[in-house]
Amino acid sequence: MFLGNLSGIPKVARRFCIEALYGTSTRKSLLLSEIARSLNERSALIQTEKRLSRQASREGLWKHIGDFVVRQSAHKVGKDTLLVIDPSDLAKKYGREMEHIARVRDGSDGGLVNGYWLCQVIAVECGGHEITPLVNRLWSQRDPEFKSENDEVLACVDDVARHVGKNGIWVMDRGGDRMSIYEVLLQRKQRFLVRLVGNRHLIFNGKPQLAEDLAASCPIKHIDHVTKQRPDGTEQRIELKYGMRRVVLPGHEQTPLCLVVLHGFGEKPLMILTTEPLTDSRKSLSWAIEAYLTRWRIEDTLRFAKQTYAIEDVRVLGYESLRNLMAIALLSMNFSMLWLGQRDKLAVIAMHAMKASKRLFGIADFRYYALADGIAEILNKRASTVFKHAPSLTNEDQLDILEFSDA
Repeated sequence: MFLGNLSGIPKVARRFCIEALYGTSTRKSLLLSEIARSLNERSALIQTEKRLSRQASREGLWKHIGDFVVRQSAHKVGKDTLLVIDPSDLAKKYGREMEHIARVRDGSDGGLVNGYWLCQVIAVECGGHEITPLVNRLWSQRDPEFKSENDEVLACVDDVARHVGKNGIWVMDRGGDRMSIYEVLLQRKQRFLVRLVGNRHLIFNGKPQLAEDLAASCPIKHIDHVTKQRPDGTEQRIELKYGMRRVVLPGHEQTPLCLVVLHGFGEKPLMILTTEPLTDSRKSLSWAIEAYLTRWRIEDTLRFAKQTYAIEDVRVLGYESLRNLMAIALLSMNFSMLWLGQRDKLAVIAMHAMKASKRLFGIADFRYYALADGIAEILNKRASTVFKHAPSLTNEDQLDILEFSDA
């Protein structure tokens, strides 16, 4: 059973997790009213919603769910698996009464709006398509226990490292170019690839220099050509030029690093700082570039969560409830992306779920949208059949019959 190893919480809280997972998978929504409708209880809808609301506000439930997801998924993280970490936002433009609501930068238009911060961690192989969600953490700088964004990001690292050890390579965008993050990762001997902002001082040949100056003078040994599709559907041929330099960070001269420089994706060169012992060969450098560019897959994952489970429509006012429901979203993503497709006895259900989505133009590369649609359709049909032929069953019995494990 998917939630069989969810421990450390009371039975009633575990039952809530089962109901919430079923409800979000069926209704594709984190709204407690929608989850309540999916349960089809004999009691009044408002009573079901109140019961769910009490459990959704349970202190620290998100920590238990998060630990469960990483523990269940740790086997997917190998020595060279990429661990993509990316801070984002949960915009709540009109949520003035929500607890600890703060000002965040909206990722869609760059403006400041009311909301909360999110941080996702996704495991994916270099150049791969199978994505494993590991963390979906929400926080607010107005939380009395909040210390800093760095602490929150490193807490996400800790949550994963607790179960995978030193397996994996941490991949971060320019937001990860912070000395406080480098110091912790280097101290713990964690491997990383981080895109530099440009004003980072690095030591090259014993002298400190700006990263952007090192990039400008970096010898270019390799040239490749790729084809990029424009928004209007036409194709653009891009020339990529790249090279590397061996550098160290000030104060960490004992740890050799590599600075990979890539020209072609913009006016300024893209700079990647990594602990990987690269050579200046085409194969070695192209691997590092592909590993970083694989990071962009997380944008599809975040979009999938926001659209499929409508996480920005969550209307609970309590801060702890919000954190718990973000953990439920993680649980649902992990179920549809990893557990459903990986278990041999459920592989057939995954296939039928893909068909049940009834897509008009086939299945896109990021097929999890279709899979989520199919799961919802299968569960809705199954629920209606059970309720029709067994109306005398209690809600407890109905959920046992509809449990994912007996599929």
